[in-house]
Amino acid sequence: MKTSMPHIEKAEQLLYDYTPESSFFLASSNHTLLANGVFTCLRDDAMSKYHSLQEQVHAALDKAKRYGLSENPLVVGAIPFNSEQQAYLKVPLFTSWSDALPFKQMTNISGEAPVSSYTIKPVPLPEEYEQAVNQGLKRISTGELKKIVLSRSLEVKTEEKVNIRDLLYRLAMANPDGYTFAVNLNDDTTLDSGQRALIGASPELLISKNGLKVTANPLAGSAPRSHNPDEDAQRSSALLKSVKDRHEHAVVVDSVVEALKPFCKSLHVPEEPSLLHTKTMWHLSSVIEGTLASEEVTSLQLAQALHPTPAVCGTPTITAKKAIQSIEPFDRGLFTGMVGWNDSRGDGEWVVTIRCAEVADYSLKLFAGAGIVNGSTPEGELAETSAKFQTMLQAIGMSRDEAVLIRGRKDAETL
Repeated sequence: MKTSMPHIEKAEQLLYDYTPESSFFLASSNHTLLANGVFTCLRDDAMSKYHSLQEQVHAALDKAKRYGLSENPLVVGAIPFNSEQQAYLKVPLFTSWSDALPFKQMTNISGEAPVSSYTIKPVPLPEEYEQAVNQGLKRISTGELKKIVLSRSLEVKTEEKVNIRDLLYRLAMANPDGYTFAVNLNDDTTLDSGQRALIGASPELLISKNGLKVTANPLAGSAPRSHNPDEDAQRSSALLKSVKDRHEHAVVVDSVVEALKPFCKSLHVPEEPSLLHTKTMWHLSSVIEGTLASEEVTSLQLAQALHPTPAVCGTPTITAKKAIQSIEPFDRGLFTGMVGWNDSRGDGEWVVTIRCAEVADYSLKLFAGAGIVNGSTPEGELAETSAKFQTMLQAIGMSRDEAVLIRGRKDAETL
């Protein structure tokens, strides 16, 4: 997505300048953004008790313009899966933009993995996750749900402090076509609070807005990649033909279209899904483009109208959210929320918070989920979440042999 922002620094330098304790970073195949410092931290704003998030953002950006911070200030950060929980949004003091990262010319910050010694605790255990999938399938069979997305986590404890800068670099290098992000989660009012960050490489664009143009790229329906080229090609072809996965994808596309219709005077929706791939997964993808009826609509407003899509929650939405809270043994927090930015003109970009981890000094919490529909199997959804973990696990430095243990069975070919 083109923006009106000037390209003032080389993208790789922005990545080098990223600081876990204070920075917001977002890189896509189009541009790179680094934001530092805090002009206003919205989560600490007293207005939060009385005004909507959209109203708070508008007031904060208006204040920044009045104080002369910028002609077009931004709000950046992360919004959780549960909209009633705390958002991590701020108006930064400094923003720098550049083109996409020049991957072919880049050299690694460090040749070593971000962590070396660690222990991993799956929550829930693989067999417990399969039981959760069965619970979801029972609710679908009774007609209570059409789809539910169930996730699991990996709690990683390390002996040394996680090198978040190297982790971010490795994620970017391994996912050049996705959205690599890092959001500072520190309490900015507390000195020496250590490092807390949300970091990941999402393949999924929730919404982007530039003037009257809007773009959404929902993903639903997935298959693990294979290291065997022939098998990998067969898996991609099977996914494209899969009745179950095409139905799952259609549910998400229909939901996105219905959410965007009230804001748009025209929408272009592909008749057929296409294939999108990451290093570890194949996805069914649809790029939806539209023209807004009014430029007054903001990217955040559109993102809130879309969130959460059936790709990360299920359908019906309210029923699926309640079921997720009763089945999953942990709070998702920022996982399956959104990460991005919104400027004072209303333009912006928000990506779905998947393929991610919450990182503290000596720990990481990784997340992965799978969409459960009629025809899903516990073994298949366990394999899918195991494959989705690989984006973060490989960035940490875990080998494929070690990663097999995450499945609870020896089947390395699907990893």
